[in-house]
Amino acid sequence: MLLHEIAHCRAGDKGNTATLSIFPRDDADYPILVRELTAARVREHLSAHVAGEVVRYELPGLCALQFVCHEIIDGGVTTSLALDTHGKSLSSRLLALDVEK
Repeated sequence: MLLHEIAHCRAGDKGNTATLSIFPRDDADYPILVRELTAARVREHLSAHVAGEVVRYELPGLCALQFVCHEIIDGGVTTSLALDTHGKSLSSRLLALDVEK
């Protein structure tokens, strides 16, 4: 199934860094997110748009994962005319990731 079937995402960006916060629609699915969404897997999935490191932070009290994506290709929102490197576009692309329930 696609990630968006069990989760939603909030995004933000500053310069060439984007933050993507993933929340399960049902808190019972949080362990699935922890298992399926490694920093390496997110980095691979977004590799056409993220050139640098992806760092994952676990927020179990909120049932959320946050990914900080460094070195957005094209310089991120403040220096690019392309929509694909903006945080909101990256969050939609991340929600298209295939996960196992």
